[in-house]
Amino acid sequence: MSKLNPILEVCTNSFESVCEAVDVGADRIELCTHLSCGGLTPSAGLLQAAIEFCTIPVNVLIRPRSGNFCYSQHELDEIARDIVVAKNAGAAGVVCGFLTPDGNIDAEQTLKMVAIAAPMSFTFHRAFDVCINPFDALETIIAAGCHRLLTSGQENTAAEGKELIAKLITQANGRIIVMPGSGVNANTIDSLLATGATEFHMSGTVMKTSAATNHQSHVVLSSNPEVDNQVWVTSSEKVGAVKRFLGK
Repeated sequence: MSKLNPILEVCTNSFESVCEAVDVGADRIELCTHLSCGGLTPSAGLLQAAIEFCTIPVNVLIRPRSGNFCYSQHELDEIARDIVVAKNAGAAGVVCGFLTPDGNIDAEQTLKMVAIAAPMSFTFHRAFDVCINPFDALETIIAAGCHRLLTSGQENTAAEGKELIAKLITQANGRIIVMPGSGVNANTIDSLLATGATEFHMSGTVMKTSAATNHQSHVVLSSNPEVDNQVWVTSSEKVGAVKRFLGK
């Protein structure tokens, strides 16, 4: 992929968000739910609707729960089944990540899931950002057959991690796509282009006013009651601003 034709992947958590992203020229969709915890596997209904609607590739996040990336055998079985569901639905790729308890990439599980996902593309997600020794980790991910690495450069945002991202791109030397993600927006995209990246990942969400007019403030539905009446959707303005910049 030429630097003159960068790819913008938009992380979407609802069908409405998918429509907003596609409308302003997203090149690829990453489909998930529950962005507040970093994203979880979308429902079968959302998956089917998004793939039927989109004329661009849809990659599906496969993550059974929030929290760490060390999974039990039951969870690994669930992940494998969800990968097959995504494949059968017509997804272009899946997005997963696996770590060992000591913070290394779980090479065995990554290799197994890449094989299950084939011929779909396989993106190793930001579990990478909490692993130890990113340079060894990159080699492990490449050896497992992953096609893409989504990373913030082991910082909270890709702009903060841009120096490591640039080093990873140099080390990869075309063997895998290193895609910056987290905090990608119109203010940071220029500095991220300087890393040599050719694909970028953003969500660009805004809070939508809830349709609910009645609230029982004493009833808490989650550990964070502030989000109980919030609906987050992809902003066509935010995505469009980055897409326009990349098109210059």
